[in-house]
Amino acid sequence: MNHAITADKVKSAKVNQATQKANTETLLTPRFYTTDFDAFDKLDLEPVREEWDALMQEFENDANSNHFERDESFQSEIKPMSKELEKEFLGFMISSVTSEYSGHVLYRDIARKVENPDVKQVMNYMARDESRHAGFINYALRDFGHPVNLMFLQKAKKYKFFKPKYIYYATYLSEKIGYARYITIYRQLEANPERRFHPLFKWFEDWCNDEYRHGEVLALIMKADPKLQRGYNKLWIRFFLVAVYATMYVRDHSRPYMHEAMGFEATDYDHQVFDITTEISKQIFPLSLDTHNPAFRRGLDRLVKISASADAAKARGGLIGGIKRIGCSIAGAAVFLRLYTIKTKKHELPGKVLKAPSW
Repeated sequence: MNHAITADKVKSAKVNQATQKANTETLLTPRFYTTDFDAFDKLDLEPVREEWDALMQEFENDANSNHFERDESFQSEIKPMSKELEKEFLGFMISSVTSEYSGHVLYRDIARKVENPDVKQVMNYMARDESRHAGFINYALRDFGHPVNLMFLQKAKKYKFFKPKYIYYATYLSEKIGYARYITIYRQLEANPERRFHPLFKWFEDWCNDEYRHGEVLALIMKADPKLQRGYNKLWIRFFLVAVYATMYVRDHSRPYMHEAMGFEATDYDHQVFDITTEISKQIFPLSLDTHNPAFRRGLDRLVKISASADAAKARGGLIGGIKRIGCSIAGAAVFLRLYTIKTKKHELPGKVLKAPSW
């Protein structure tokens, strides 16, 4: 399906700054995806039927059906923020709402395009959850006068085609790392409520359980087809692990005021998230990244510096700025390749998909 509208219509449409930012394409911004719907229609979940049916019952029970509702005290709990903190927090919410809505659009499109009852059912459930998440964040953005026009975004955003297996790997990691991020923030602010500068964070505990459950869906799909975890597919698993971890690390280091306000140092926070995500992903991936390797950590820090240099070059503009941006792209690709080649850790897969641990 071609969702995009013409460039002229995008330019002529009256959209606010938040929507324009959400529609901007960079290496760090969330993207919208389409896929091979026929391949999804052919999925066979019988090898994992017992676990699958139990998971579908959890979706049907919908423990979070009344969770995403604001109470009367919501706005009164928003604390004064410095300009720097407010800018970073708005950036965080715009990125988050774009990511959540991207998931909604992808899952909804799959549900509409397939006849497979198992796939149609679960994709409708996940689209429902992501729609709630996106709507809840967008209400918070509206409080600041910066809501994202999601319907415009759905039509204006460029869609990238991903093979189904790329969807499995990337979306599984996105959902699980989302769980790890949200639960780490929630636990930190639960222990230090004076640092909760916005009430949105109070919803993160149950919210992250949605993310975890979505990841389990992708895990079971991969478990039902073991070749997705073997042979050259291990190279793709490795690629997406590096890409997702590196993207998160660079993005988080662009928000120092927000992490400081929550009582985190961005590097420590990210490595906490890596540790949780790595432990979880052992349920389905036959390898994990050695994120404690000094060479891996140096590589991530190098990417942060390259990203800052690229931003400076973009701001400078002109021929010199353009040349510097090309240089940054080449340097970034070289660092990514180095991260990719660092030896990974191998491990045996467990017999069953794990339930969410109590971090």
